[in-house]
Amino acid sequence: MSGFDELTHVRAKEVIARYPVARSALLPLLHLVQSVEGCVSQDGIRFCAELLDLSTAEVSAVATFYTMYKRTPCGEHLVSVCTNTLCAALGGDDIYRRLSEKLGVGHEETAGEPGTTGSLTLEHAECLAACDLAPVIQVNYEYFDNQTVESAEQLVEALQRGEKPHPTRGAPLTDLRTVELELAGFTEDPTVAAAAVAGNSAAPETLRGTTIAAERGWAAPAFPDEIPALPEKS
Repeated sequence: MSGFDELTHVRAKEVIARYPVARSALLPLLHLVQSVEGCVSQDGIRFCAELLDLSTAEVSAVATFYTMYKRTPCGEHLVSVCTNTLCAALGGDDIYRRLSEKLGVGHEETAGEPGTTGSLTLEHAECLAACDLAPVIQVNYEYFDNQTVESAEQLVEALQRGEKPHPTRGAPLTDLRTVELELAGFTEDPTVAAAAVAGNSAAPETLRGTTIAAERGWAAPAFPDEIPALPEKS
């Protein structure tokens, strides 16, 4: 079987045991592989295929469909710049362009030796689901909201120095491999997991609608006691 250590084999079996159908474990298994390799290599694809009794083509189809799975080794941190419509219009394109120039890399390319302290993989993301806080950046999938070209550049400089700035929302910053292990369902440090759960997950901008409704006594209509009949088929 593919060359992963004993701990990874044990964890892989734990992942598979969570599901009544083994192949359903593929997504977290790919995250487990990425936590070890920093990407999903061909060796990692074979590892998943052999454990789940799938073909390497079936595993590759999944690994190449989802953008969270990287095919080349990533840096200590993954820096994702939203360049979808609203973020782009408010400065996301300018942020991505400046960071690309500063780091000397393009989409899904790494500045520094992959996996080493301060190494960064840059990507532009189609949507990070935070239009109310645009433009936004994620580092290892944690949010840094209301960014400017200057603040984004300062963020990247701090990461390169080995610092871990606190996200606007979400868990305290760790590193990409730790996050990948968490996505597979494991944590090596319970205090990290507790801090992640306790992290702020909302912003005033996001809650503004519910705040106004509460201030003005607005409420949605009550659910009817009886569910209305569906219309007849024509």
